[in-house]
Amino acid sequence: MKSKPKILKREKIILTASQEKMIKSGWGNDVLENTEVEKITYLSDGLKIKGYIAYPKKTNNAKKYPCIIWNRGGYRNNGAIDQFTAKGMFGKIASWGYVVLASQYRGSIGSEGVDQIGGEDLNDILNLIPLAESLPFANTNIWGIEGWSRGGLMSFLTLKEKPVFKCAVLSGAVSDPASKIDGIPDKDNFYKKVWGGKNLNEEIKKRTAINFIDKLPKIPYLILHGAADEAVSVCQSLRLAEKFSEKNIPFRLVVFEDGDHFLKSYKKEVEELKKMWYAKYLK
Repeated sequence: MKSKPKILKREKIILTASQEKMIKSGWGNDVLENTEVEKITYLSDGLKIKGYIAYPKKTNNAKKYPCIIWNRGGYRNNGAIDQFTAKGMFGKIASWGYVVLASQYRGSIGSEGVDQIGGEDLNDILNLIPLAESLPFANTNIWGIEGWSRGGLMSFLTLKEKPVFKCAVLSGAVSDPASKIDGIPDKDNFYKKVWGGKNLNEEIKKRTAINFIDKLPKIPYLILHGAADEAVSVCQSLRLAEKFSEKNIPFRLVVFEDGDHFLKSYKKEVEELKKMWYAKYLK
């Protein structure tokens, strides 16, 4: 029998003085002074998985904060979140009054197991939900989810499997893995390597959100995409929005002119949109 999900180790992120200065400049003093971000190791299907939690620094048992699962992009070590970036990104969301939980996924950055891009590694996300019960400041009755790039694909699968979330934020999300994705020039061989001898078309179909729109919860979706995204075409989000419209699923689509895959030039606008979305629906 596999072990129950639980946190094995928590370690607060400590930055250098120069890094703290960059955090203050890039994300604001509130992130630096009023939030905690921790590296964690937790059990998922008996595997030791790396991840992060972030939360407001002033916590007590009387105050509980809504929870947000944040899903990263990339594959294995490519796209893994370093502790500086975690302090900035997750600390920013925590500064708005939320608990953030993020997995590095199995098979990457010191985590045990094998990354299957939406296979058994999905459990590394799902197991964050019961794991949050061990955090006395987490309101585990209110959940949001956010996914970037491959993390969007993971978010769709999570929503399909566990529809406990009240809203979602998706940026540069992969909703159709059969379409062109920069960095994977030969997708067929890449996917064969990831999924072993399994039926390639069937595995792609299972991970294609536009194929299972009917199985997604009808919660509000904030869809963000850069018009100049060369990694994941904006067409994926446009088709997704079209499917949502057909099925009467509430959404807001924001396409940023000249925006790249990471929306680097629109950081402040993205933060404001996310803050508004969470404030409106996570209550």
